[in-house]
Amino acid sequence: MLKCSLCVHDERTAKIDIINGKPICRECQVYLKHPIDREKVRNELEELMSGVNRAIIAYSGGKDSVVALYLAKEVYKVPELEAVMIDHGLMAKEAIENARRIAEHLEVPFRLLRYDYSDIFREALLKAQSPCRACSKRTMEKLRKYTAKNGYQYIITGHELPFGHHPYRRMSGGITQIRLLSMMTEEERFEILRRLPFEFPELPGYTTNCLVLGPALQLYWEKHGHSFEQRRIAALVRYGLMSRERAERELERPEVPKWQWEVIKRKLGLNAP
Repeated sequence: MLKCSLCVHDERTAKIDIINGKPICRECQVYLKHPIDREKVRNELEELMSGVNRAIIAYSGGKDSVVALYLAKEVYKVPELEAVMIDHGLMAKEAIENARRIAEHLEVPFRLLRYDYSDIFREALLKAQSPCRACSKRTMEKLRKYTAKNGYQYIITGHELPFGHHPYRRMSGGITQIRLLSMMTEEERFEILRRLPFEFPELPGYTTNCLVLGPALQLYWEKHGHSFEQRRIAALVRYGLMSRERAERELERPEVPKWQWEVIKRKLGLNAP
């Protein structure tokens, strides 16, 4: 099986061509023609953040949103911040505890909003699909409405991949989403986490907050033979934000413990595999 020499794609997940004797996937070919200028992205981010006076943090309680909260408060010193967490019904208890503890540690107001995303999760698991896109879309819309209702203009998120070549995007209602971790390496993020009272939950998959992700990955693996996170993680390797070794571990088939399947089965009315 051909494997891309630049990222972690293989023939299961991307078209691969031999170029100058090396296998390179189509996504890496586009990147080589139009590379992202990391310094330019970070400089644009610095300029944007210098004008942010009030913002909410899209605060999932996971490691990346925790780093975003730290940066906004301690590095960019945004004068008025609010950490807003949406519990979609299947957040790990440890993630909610992490969120509260670190918000208190950083002296940032914390708000927890609870919703039921059972429809998204049930459909994804029944079809062995990823729930992440639909979950993220719904969450960002709820946060956008909250932001507008409370007079904010900015939503800061913990994404490390920028929007194309820019660290932000304009949303409806005059709201701007800022991906504060744009082009930040995994090691840089872990270095910040080591300064904070963050505790890593033992959850399958790459997540540190969501109970449904591991089961969704397991079912997808059983049906397709690879992870639905392949494209995102391949991009992290391509941009130099994650090592190939770490990426390959993240893409392994997860083993979901029985207790987690029991929680999913009970809350969503499904039968465990």
